[in-house]
Amino acid sequence: MTQTFRKYFIALILFFSFSEVNAQVLCNGALGDAIAGAGTDFGRGLPQFGASVSETGYFYIAGNPNDGQYTIVKTTAGLNSGWHQNIVNHTPNDPDGYFMVVNADLNKGIFYQSEITSQLCPNTTYEFAAFIINILRNSGVKPNIRFTITNNGLAIPGADFSTGDIPEGSAIDWIKRGGTFKTPSNLGVIKLIMTNENPGGNGNDLGIDDITFRACGPVITSTVTNANNFTNNVANICVADTKTLILSAKVSAGVYNSPQFQWQEYNGTTWVNSNKPGSQTADLTVAFVNATTGNYKYQVLVSESGNINSTSCRVISTPITINVNDKPNPIASNSGAACVGSDIQLNVNQGVSFSWTGPNGFTSPFQNPIIPNVSTNSSGTYTVTVFNASGCSNTSQTQVQVLPQVIANTNIATATICENESVELIASGGSTYTWLPTEGLSNPNIATPFATPKQTTTYTVKVSNGTCSTTKEILITVLKNASANAGEDKKVFLGQSVTLKGNATGDNITYAWSPTDYLDDPTKLNPIATPPNDITYTLTVSSNCNVSTDEVFVKVYPKIEIPNTFTPNGDGINDTWNIPAIAAFSNPKLKVVNRNGQLVFESTNPQPWDGKSHGKNLPTGVYYYTLYLNEDFKIYSGWVLLTR
Repeated sequence: MTQTFRKYFIALILFFSFSEVNAQVLCNGALGDAIAGAGTDFGRGLPQFGASVSETGYFYIAGNPNDGQYTIVKTTAGLNSGWHQNIVNHTPNDPDGYFMVVNADLNKGIFYQSEITSQLCPNTTYEFAAFIINILRNSGVKPNIRFTITNNGLAIPGADFSTGDIPEGSAIDWIKRGGTFKTPSNLGVIKLIMTNENPGGNGNDLGIDDITFRACGPVITSTVTNANNFTNNVANICVADTKTLILSAKVSAGVYNSPQFQWQEYNGTTWVNSNKPGSQTADLTVAFVNATTGNYKYQVLVSESGNINSTSCRVISTPITINVNDKPNPIASNSGAACVGSDIQLNVNQGVSFSWTGPNGFTSPFQNPIIPNVSTNSSGTYTVTVFNASGCSNTSQTQVQVLPQVIANTNIATATICENESVELIASGGSTYTWLPTEGLSNPNIATPFATPKQTTTYTVKVSNGTCSTTKEILITVLKNASANAGEDKKVFLGQSVTLKGNATGDNITYAWSPTDYLDDPTKLNPIATPPNDITYTLTVSSNCNVSTDEVFVKVYPKIEIPNTFTPNGDGINDTWNIPAIAAFSNPKLKVVNRNGQLVFESTNPQPWDGKSHGKNLPTGVYYYTLYLNEDFKIYSGWVLLTR
C-alpha cells in the first residue's frame, strides 16, 4: 500500500488471550459510503508487490513472508508453496489491485490498529467488515479473526465479534467477514481493531482485502410507477414518451425513529442532490416530455433526522436506472402475391413480441405467422405492432394480394382415335399453357396442340395466369390398328396336313381365312390345311380402324415312293429303277454305290437308272442309294436289288 493509501487500513492485534465475543452479523440493510480513513483496498499498481504500511508492527517484505511478516501483493503466485498459487485480489474489475498477505507471528501482540478521523454520529449503526481468505492449500492452523471497536479506549458494547475458524478452501473463497454495532451517545475517539485469535507456525496464513467501515441503515426498497416495466432497479420508457414517473422509496422499520430522505441524480460524473419535486421525501417525481434517448440514474440517501448531510451517517439505496429506449423500427413484408387456396407468410424483421391484425379478423402473436388457405377476402392491409426488450413498440404494415382462382376449360374430357390418327386438344382460361407428357404433341406450350399418341395417354394441361394455375386432364384412348400375319410358307407331301400359324393384333378385331377350301375351320387363327395341290391362303383381319391381310403359300409335294427291285433284262418289264416324285423337284441328287462303296450311278434330274455303269451292265446284286430332294426334306437312303 502506498503512502497515499496508508490511512485506509485496519488495526490487527494478536492477543495471547481473548474474552467472549459476539457472533458476526453483517448489515442486512442499506450501507453508506465507505468512511474516509477507515478502510482500504490496498491500492493498485503495475509492480507485483505494493508498498508497505506504517501502522503495523509486523515486518514488511516485498517477497515471500515468513512468520511475523506480511506483504502487499497482486497474486500469491511464486510465494509459499503451501499456499494456493493463483489467489488474486478481491476488488471487482481491478486486475492490477493489491491485497494483504499475512503470515501470523508465533507470539501474539498488537499487530495493526487505526483511529477514525472522520466525523461519526452517535446512536448510529455501522458495519465494520473485510473480505478474508484462508490461503492454505492443506490443513493447518486456521485463521480466526476478531473485530473490536473501542470508544475512548473502552470496548463498545456489542462491538466485539469473531469469524470463528476459517476453513481451507479454494483460491476464490473470499468471504465477507465482520459485524455491526451502534455508536454510543458519548462518542469520542473510535478505534477499529482486527486480531488473529490463533497462533502462527503451522498455518494461520490469510489474505485480507476491501476493508470497509460505513453506516448501516434500514432496508430500502425502491420502485418506479408508470414505467413499461421495473426489474432489477431498472425502469424503461420509450423515446418521445411524455410521462410522469414516481420514484418511491420505502424503508424497513426499527432502524431510524424519524427517517430523512434526499434524492440524488447522476450527472455523468458524480451524484448531486436533486431539485425535482419530492426530492426530500420518500417519493420523487420525474417528468419526461418527449423523452430523448439516454440512461437516467437516481438514488436516495436516508438517515436519522438531522444527519442527512453527514456522509458518515447516512445510507444509500441501490441506484434506480431509467432507460429511455429507442423504439423498434420494424419492416413488415409478406411472401408475395398468392393464389386462392394457397398459404401466405407474413414477416417482420425484428422484435421480441408481436401483435398482428388484418382482414377477416386475423390476429397472431407470432413474428412470422402463416395465413392458410387464403381467399380473395384475405387481401388487404396487415398491421403488426412490434415490442422490443424494453417494452417499446412501433407498427408496420404490409399489403397482401390474393389473386383470383384460375378456371381452366378443355374442349374434351376424353377421345378415342385410331393408331397414327391425331386429335386437337383445346384449353382455355389462362394466359399460358403447359401440357404433359410432351410425347405425341405438336407443341406442348400452346393452348391448342395436336395429339398423336402411340398409346392410350392422359394429357394434363397446366393453365396459368402468370402467378396462379390449375390443371385439367384429357384421356386419349388409342385403338391399335388391325394387323394380319399369316405366318411362314408351308411345304407338305400330298395327303399330309399342316397347321397354319396365323396371328392377328389390334383392338376390336375380327379375322377369317380364304379360300376356305381344305381347312378344318377357316375362322380359327391356326386352322389345319390338307390341300391336294399348291395353294395360297389369305388371312384377313378387320377392325373399326382398318383392314389388314397377309398370305401364306402351301407347297404340296408328291408322295415319295422308292422301289427296291428292278430287272434290267430287256424284256420291257421293270427294266429301269425310277422314282416318279423326283420330277417335282428342281435339283434332286441321286447316288448309287455298290457294296464296296464305289459310285455306279449319279443323277441330278429325273432320269431313271438302267442298271448300267459307264455303259456296261452291272451284275445282279444289292446296291445302295442316297437321295437329296431339297433343304426341306431329309436325305433318303436305302438299298435296291438289281436282278436279271
